[in-house]
Amino acid sequence: MIKKFLNYSLFLLIFLSLSSMEVHKFYTSIYQINYVPQKKMIQITSRIFIDDLNQAIAKRYKIKCNVGTEKETPQDVIVMQKYLAEKFILKVNGISKPMSFRSKEIETNVLICYFRITDVSKISKLEIENSVLTESFPEQQNIIQANISGEKQSLLLTSDNYKGMLK
Repeated sequence: MIKKFLNYSLFLLIFLSLSSMEVHKFYTSIYQINYVPQKKMIQITSRIFIDDLNQAIAKRYKIKCNVGTEKETPQDVIVMQKYLAEKFILKVNGISKPMSFRSKEIETNVLICYFRITDVSKISKLEIENSVLTESFPEQQNIIQANISGEKQSLLLTSDNYKGMLK
């Protein structure tokens, strides 16, 4: 468990240090999931390369998308939300829970999105399905880091293994 956590932390360090470069040759996204029991809420932060996200959206919906760029339109944000809702699914205690999009920001060439799930009184298991970008980039890796009631857990999801569970 500690070795996996260290490996994921190393991926995170590499991702963050290289995310300031214009061109990248690896396909990794980071998802941070925090359960806040006092607020009965799950807070989710995603970090995804902008160019990859636009390419995946264009391929899936056969449209040009400019989310996270100077040419972004309100429609681009709506399509991005739809894409992420279809490709990143959380089930809390076996029940699928929709995520509410809160906001986004840009950090160089990375789009940071903030979501939340409300009305979660307890988590005994959290099922995660994350196939974001995998249909466009088979080598895509989606790193999930979770903090549920003080317990930190991690998952590495890929195109071959895009589902995981945290208890």
